[in-house]
Amino acid sequence: MALVAHWQVRLSDSGARRTTVTVGSAVYVAGVAPYENLLGDYLRAQRARVRPEQVGLPAGTSRRVPGLRRAEVALLAGISPDYYLRLEQGRDRRPSAHILEALARVFGLDATGTAYLLSLTELDRPRSRRRPRREDVPEGIRKLLGSVQLPAFVEGRYLDVLAANPLATALSPRITAGENRLRAVFLDPGERALYPDWDDTTARLVAGFRRSVGADTNDARFIDLVGELSLTSDRFRTLWAQNDVQARQSWPITLDHPLVGSLTLNREKLIIGDTAHGLALAIYHPDLGSDSADKLQVLASFTTTGLGAGRR
Repeated sequence: MALVAHWQVRLSDSGARRTTVTVGSAVYVAGVAPYENLLGDYLRAQRARVRPEQVGLPAGTSRRVPGLRRAEVALLAGISPDYYLRLEQGRDRRPSAHILEALARVFGLDATGTAYLLSLTELDRPRSRRRPRREDVPEGIRKLLGSVQLPAFVEGRYLDVLAANPLATALSPRITAGENRLRAVFLDPGERALYPDWDDTTARLVAGFRRSVGADTNDARFIDLVGELSLTSDRFRTLWAQNDVQARQSWPITLDHPLVGSLTLNREKLIIGDTAHGLALAIYHPDLGSDSADKLQVLASFTTTGLGAGRR
């Protein structure tokens, strides 16, 4: 499913200039929370992913839509086709948990996807745009960053880097307080060059970002960030349209570092328990005794000489 962004500058009734960005069903207006059909967008994306044979239906040769037809989803979920159409069109934004759980089973959603689907009925739109929440790193976590001998940093719910240790910055100069991981990976050529499998990295990043934000999309930080990336990155627009959701999970990641070459590290993201808005501690660690472990030690030695911050 392609996602097209439109940027317009119009004069309001008062004569003020107002910038409007349209991304899929979402309309981002400067100073106003986005009007979105989050539930409908998510249902359509999931419906397009499920092949008929996966749910015991004949594939046929005359299908004009990818995935399942609306009537097929309704039949499998035990609801009327008209009611399902109303859900996709955003005419009913508060279905029961029973209905959403039935749809989750039809789409084969995991626990993370089901929880995200259930969360999409909680908010009405449009609403006033809310100021960004302040995100503070607990003092104990800052001390931990200074003592751990591995690349580590703290990120907020919008993937802003809030604090980082020197080894994390040696891994990438863009992992430093004040930077944003989405902007770096999608918009910075040097950062992109670090990831041989950039497509997989970006897919996981956006899916984790969507899960982190959930349905709470009236925050000014979210509106500005998604609007900017939708206009400047074709890859981000494509991934955002897919409505993938993943928990902040662990997986091995391979980096092509300009100083030490290729190294594979395990990336862990741990939710910081005493924070109200889900800050995460990200830690990269190699397998013991591996070639990557040796390379990470070499990189650590560069942090004392200043070489670790070198760019391509």
